[in-house]
Amino acid sequence: MTAREPRIPGPDHPITVEKTGQRVIARVGGHVIADSSRALTLREGNYPPVQYIPIEDVDRTLLAASTAQTYCPYKGDASYYSITLADGDLADVVWSYREPYDAVAAIADHVAFYTDRVDVVVGD
Repeated sequence: MTAREPRIPGPDHPITVEKTGQRVIARVGGHVIADSSRALTLREGNYPPVQYIPIEDVDRTLLAASTAQTYCPYKGDASYYSITLADGDLADVVWSYREPYDAVAAIADHVAFYTDRVDVVVGD
């Protein structure tokens, strides 16, 4: 097994993390999962911007830790959560970099959502 070498964002793969500056709400149906005025916007390469919400602004009673994990050479190891609701679960739709690499250290203690399964609205 080879060691994981962190990659540094640069001109070929830029990453920025900035305060969103607006309220961000994450919902599933009528359930508010997160509501924050302290979100961060992460922009990476040509990918759509991602909202990272402080875990303190998330209804953690709706989250269940998952065994799923992924790795990003620019951000580190991601851990996942499922959203548990009375009308069903959404598996592995929330992720967090608990110990992100230095280039994106600001997203520690924040979570993000797959926007094809969770409605994330900026400026609500």
